[in-house]
Amino acid sequence: YKFTRPHTIRGTILASCACVTRVFLMTIRDLPYVEWHLIQTAAVGLVALLCGNAYIVGINQIYDVDIDKVNKPFLPVAANQISPTLAWIICLVTCFGGLGIVYQFFSPLIMQLYCVGIFLGTVYTVPPFRWKNNPVLAAFSIAMVRGLLLNIGLHHASSAALGLPITWPAQVVFIATFMTVFAVVIAIAKDLPDVEGDRKYEVQTFASNLGVDKAAKLVVFVLMCNYGLGITVGLFAEGVNRVLMVGSHLALAGWLASFSRQLQPDSIASIKLFYRNIWKLFYSEYLLFPFI
Repeated sequence: YKFTRPHTIRGTILASCACVTRVFLMTIRDLPYVEWHLIQTAAVGLVALLCGNAYIVGINQIYDVDIDKVNKPFLPVAANQISPTLAWIICLVTCFGGLGIVYQFFSPLIMQLYCVGIFLGTVYTVPPFRWKNNPVLAAFSIAMVRGLLLNIGLHHASSAALGLPITWPAQVVFIATFMTVFAVVIAIAKDLPDVEGDRKYEVQTFASNLGVDKAAKLVVFVLMCNYGLGITVGLFAEGVNRVLMVGSHLALAGWLASFSRQLQPDSIASIKLFYRNIWKLFYSEYLLFPFI
């Protein structure tokens, strides 16, 4: 269970459920009956996404085992709870299992998007590429996988499952844009608790280069701009729930301002709490998405 990094699994499940629910709610008045095959397709797609998620975080633990012994000694490979051989087996099964599911049940476009996601997750970690050693490339790969590819793919697959024309309403364009920027925030914030090990093994991250305090301020600044986008879309875009868009993003921005002021850059417990709260904001956006 820990090998799959549960906080990322929760994000994947929420994203899948939110995007499928959004498409369903957009068309429910025009459907004479419940399209149960949408639920079946969504379940199969979720399994494929969880396989991809497990592969990407798993391959990272295999190649980062020495760094994790400093930064995250509780992870199964670093803690010797899972052998490298078993970790490789899990990664290969989930990688090819996910590819097989997508090939069998989804369109060529979804297969292409899935392959791009697997590729980016691989070059992020695996030598000689190791994009994670470059903060810009690391942020780019995470933003593409957890932001753009995931949200576009989910909307396309859900619409196709219902036999609907592929359209891009304001809400879908917003969530794809918002979560792509948010994934950049995650890419920066995830390294805040890991500065010690990253500096020891010369992994270049925003946190190791700028320091925790400045990197955290960058996280807050980018995320505040993102909430500003949400408020602007709520005020001016057609067809959105203006009260919910504006009110919810004002509230979330207020909570961000509140807990970010309590961050103590020299306290690992405070840094981890800050990072957990960033993920809670991430989850909150998907909980709101079907109704905006």
